[in-house]
Amino acid sequence: MTDFDEYIRQSEPDRQQRAYAWRTAIGLQAVDGLKPSEYLKDMARRHIEGEMTIDEVREQIKSYYQSKTNREPDDEGKQEADKVSANITKILSTRTLDFSTNGYISLHRRIFEGVLKFAGQVREYDIMKKEWVLNGDSVSYLNWEDLRRAIDYDLEQERNFSYAGLSADEIVAHIARFVSGLWQIHAFGEGNTRTTAVFTILYLRSIGFDVSNNLFANHSWYFRNALVRANYKNAQKGIDYAPIYLECFFRNLLLGDQWDLRNRYLHIAPPAEWKN
Repeated sequence: MTDFDEYIRQSEPDRQQRAYAWRTAIGLQAVDGLKPSEYLKDMARRHIEGEMTIDEVREQIKSYYQSKTNREPDDEGKQEADKVSANITKILSTRTLDFSTNGYISLHRRIFEGVLKFAGQVREYDIMKKEWVLNGDSVSYLNWEDLRRAIDYDLEQERNFSYAGLSADEIVAHIARFVSGLWQIHAFGEGNTRTTAVFTILYLRSIGFDVSNNLFANHSWYFRNALVRANYKNAQKGIDYAPIYLECFFRNLLLGDQWDLRNRYLHIAPPAEWKN
């Protein structure tokens, strides 16, 4: 078992950065209920300690699953979690960001390379997804014909936005709106939340924020559910858009606040025992 927090607390800067990247990459798999294998965690340790490069780790994981003879029921999920975690770790190890529609689409390809057949392909069909937090209802996602135009618009608006003179509260609220809007487009058939999360981390770094704490690692499912609530409205049920949950996440991430990020708080119809 690899203790990423121990590496972050006690190691030199290079090891700390590698441990942060792995901890975040592995934590993000929870948005789709995936857990990495112990083999992946051992490979992560070897990379953190400098015994292997990240590309060697990725090749080793690929070979591991190609040669694996004893199949287990959760092998498919572990394989996705392992490969995607390694891909995200490589991405987070750099400081580069292509802040464009092509860059966003390319990021999806880089994250899911070797995992999804349609990695880096914008969906060509409309979607809906039953959400636990919405009692089985779905967010209204953008129709597929307008996906590229919507990404173009959102990124252009953000590129031209000035943070100068804004209070901390205003900055957090704006970032929450930007990330929420980008996610609601749901440009891909799968992997939208993980792509949005990695893009958000890279973007926040690029504009001067330190996002090396454990929020994305430990609260990735909350992050997804908060995005859902920020984009869900049902007038018949008296439910309005609720960006406050996403803002709490970003307040903890960027301002060091200590909001209690529990998924049950986001459910539109929690049972009485949850309220207590």
